Amino acid sequence: MKPVALPLPLRPISFFPNPSYPLFFYQPKPLSQTRVFRVLCSSLQSKPVKVEDAASSSKPEYKPGFLDHLYLNLFRNKLVQEVGWDSEKPGYDGLIEVANRLMMKGRTNSDTREATVRILVSLFPPFLLELYRILITPIGGGKVAAMMVARVTALTCQWLMGTCTVNSVDLPDGTSCRSGVFVDKCKYLEESKCVGICINTCKLPTQNFFKDYMGIPLLMEPNFSDYSCQFKFGVLPPLAEDDIALKEPCLEICPNATRRREVTRGMDVPQCPKA
Repeated sequence: MKPVALPLPLRPISFFPNPSYPLFFYQPKPLSQTRVFRVLCSSLQSKPVKVEDAASSSKPEYKPGFLDHLYLNLFRNKLVQEVGWDSEKPGYDGLIEVANRLMMKGRTNSDTREATVRILVSLFPPFLLELYRILITPIGGGKVAAMMVARVTALTCQWLMGTCTVNSVDLPDGTSCRSGVFVDKCKYLEESKCVGICINTCKLPTQNFFKDYMGIPLLMEPNFSDYSCQFKFGVLPPLAEDDIALKEPCLEICPNATRRREVTRGMDVPQCPKA
């Protein structure tokens, strides 16, 4: 049996103003008559997002990339060298365990803060901090240096703290400057579950590091209610007796505080004993 060629309906369609040059090809049915195509398109469309739902939804968590893993491993290695011990847990969970060991190693909170400052200094090449303090910090009364470190902090430290953005802060001279960094929800505080670890391995040693080694004043204002934190580069921190962060009670999620409340029969602890 010979194959029979079925002719397709052709319709002349001219793409030129001269009708003597018609082009012939098969013209399919209009899209409105093609049910399969219409069903597939409707199934691939994204659902509309209501404005109120988008506003009320929380911001997506920061997803670390390749460089973030390098930063984490570098920081953890320096932390392990200082502590002399490493956790068997990988990644961020192991980092938190080593930070807890750092707190236990120090005889006093001052020992822990000094150890943390040594870790921060070891992250930088030799002479870089000194050159920055001599050459960059004096420019513009320190505002240029403050803005620079704010941007570097926001770019390189999200693996540790989570999503953060550069914002404007008020300076002591009455002006404002984009030398602030706002952390939406600090991952380090949330995972460590401890006010003392926040104060002695992050807030106070970081403030001391920038002031003593880079010549840049820094005030860090952690919010222990929503775990946010405001960095204010170019602003001197208050005296210890006036810093409200040092008088914070234990977090509700702190496992040690839970056991302590059970022992003290629910009595309120005035402040975190580790702070």
